[in-house]
Amino acid sequence: QVKLVESGGGVVQAGGSLRLSCAASGRSISLQAMAWWRQAPGKGREFVAAITWDGSSTRYADAVKGRSTISRDNSRNMVYLQMNSLKPEDKAVYSCAVSRSASYTGPYDTLYDDWGQGTQVTVSS
Repeated sequence: QVKLVESGGGVVQAGGSLRLSCAASGRSISLQAMAWWRQAPGKGREFVAAITWDGSSTRYADAVKGRSTISRDNSRNMVYLQMNSLKPEDKAVYSCAVSRSASYTGPYDTLYDDWGQGTQVTVSS
């Protein structure tokens, strides 16, 4: 079983940037796709972005496309989410998750097996 720990959240003003990190331990995630999800207060879990095992393909939700970049460093067992031009509606707890396959980067949370506890992102207007 893999343990995922997110970090990098915080409070930023609208228009600001944050870089979220996801550290995996317990086993390597280098052969699996990874994703970032978020959950705002009173709302369900929402897909944000995903990346294939080798970083060759990425997918983004329309809400963050053009403002966010997902990346990974398999040598460090890490995944990142760079978020720019943050908006108040980006406020949520952001969690990383391990895909069941090397290439699945879709928005169905049932196809992700391991989840972190999340890091809070708050954007002030």
